[in-house]
Order: sequence, then C-alpha cells, then structure tokens
Amino acid sequence: MQSGVVFNIQKYCLHDGPGIRTTVFLKGCPLSCSWCHNPEGIAPEAEIAVVESRCLVCGECRRACRFNESLPGEGMLQTGHELCTLCGDCVRTCPTGARQFTGTEMTADEVMSQIVRDRIFYEESRGGVTFSGGEPLMQIGFLRELLESCRAEGISTAVDTCGYACTGDLLGIAPITDLFLYDLKFMDDVRHRRYTGVSNAAILNNLEALGSIHSNIWLRVPLIPGVNDSEEEFELLARFAASVRGVRQVNLLPYHRTGLQKFRRLGRTYSMDEVQEPSAELIERIRNKFCAVGLTVMAGG
Repeated sequence: MQSGVVFNIQKYCLHDGPGIRTTVFLKGCPLSCSWCHNPEGIAPEAEIAVVESRCLVCGECRRACRFNESLPGEGMLQTGHELCTLCGDCVRTCPTGARQFTGTEMTADEVMSQIVRDRIFYEESRGGVTFSGGEPLMQIGFLRELLESCRAEGISTAVDTCGYACTGDLLGIAPITDLFLYDLKFMDDVRHRRYTGVSNAAILNNLEALGSIHSNIWLRVPLIPGVNDSEEEFELLARFAASVRGVRQVNLLPYHRTGLQKFRRLGRTYSMDEVQEPSAELIERIRNKFCAVGLTVMAGG
C-alpha cells in the first residue's frame, strides 16, 4: 500500500471543482510562487509552523531544543533553523499549541477512510474529491492509488496541478481522473521563471498533450496586479487557452493576501506584501479577454 505526506484534508469545499468536495492537500511542489497561498505545501517533508498570536514568548520551546546552546537569541525559537531535526520536542512542550507540525504521513486507506464519510454530500451536490497541494504529481504513486480507490468507490475526482511534471505521469492518470484543474500563470517565460522559479515550457507542452486526450480541463489563472496583469499577456494567454481542445472553463483567480501569515508562520519572507487585490474593473477587463475567444469564464473558484 502506498503512503504519502498530507498537510491538510479540508471538508465541504466549494471552490476546488463542482459541488461539495473534500480537498486533500499533498506536500511538495516544484514551483516556489511568490504569491503562494499554501506555502506549507512547497517543501516535500514535514515542517514546523508557529501561530504567533498564540505564542506567550515563554521560551519553553527554546529550552526544549537540544541545540538551544548553539542558537542565538532568546524567547520564541525561530522555525527552520539549520540544526533542526524535526524531533518535535518544541511542539510537544509548547503550552498553547502555537507550534504545529505541517505534514503527516498517511496511507491511502487512511485518507480514503476520511473521504468516504462524506459520500452523501458528493452524491447530492455532484461533487467529489480534489487532490491538490503542493503539487500532487510529486507523489505520483500515492496519487494514483488514491484515484484508483476513489474510482472503485464511485467517487468523482479532480486533480489540481501546476503542470510542471513528467508528461508520462500526467497522461498516465488522465484515464482515472474526471477533472483537471490546471494552473496557467504566465505566457512570458522570463516572468514565469522570475516569479515561480521554473520555466513554463513544460507546463504549456503538458497542457497541450493533456488536452489532446482529456476533455474536461478547467484552467486556473491568477490575476496579480503589477505581476501578470498586462493586456498583452492575457491576450496571449486567452488565445493559447482557446487552442487547447480539452479546456472547458477558465477560473480567473484574483490575488489575495492569504499566504502572508502562512509565510510568517514558517519563518519565511513574503515578497508581495505591497501588492493590492485587483479592482473589479480590472477583473472584468481581463475576463472579457477570455470571453472574446469563446471561453467560459468564472471569477474565483
């Protein structure tokens, strides 16, 4: 039986595909998007996060750390220091639960036991299960077993992917995946590298390959003021999306600042805290770019 690292199983989701859904978040992502709203899903291994609003700055975490004498400072122990072995002593010692593990190893059966409990909601709403992350294709064996188990149970599935994956893995799960939620962030490769850390060449190629064999793809396109909001960029993106045979819908995702506090909890720097949410006028203008090429467009989701 396959096992994998999961950092959240969220019930009653309404924005990760049709109907009421359970979203299973798998850890590990090959991209490092500056605006990521799930930064706890980037690293493939478990991490420790700190909810500072719960922290008493009592120093118990620091005293519990076996490397305390080698670490500078006092009070709250910073997360992600280079000597950390993720032993968990600081988490267990924290009197308020401010320190938390993100990432738990689970078997496919353990995940499925949570999924099947909500079968009635899927059936009544035409919903199902979405596998997200992170990038679920980074745990391809685990993902495949979960998809096969859902199919055996008659539960509809969606895979939310950034598209930066082995083409064979992506196409290999296509026959057992009902819906793909496919992220498309930039057409400009230079800007894609700058803001995500990787080229978009494989992502665009994989989308074309997937669209040639799968007929139910929803594109998810972030709209980030000052980053990818130029009309030229979205005209190119809309034309490309319209050329992919399997694309059925585009979800335009206005930028939000949900990731800010999560980055801080992980002890990381958030580089986009000055970026504002897009105006309703900008959202409508960009939405019209996709409508102009005959695509169905939803704002959000």
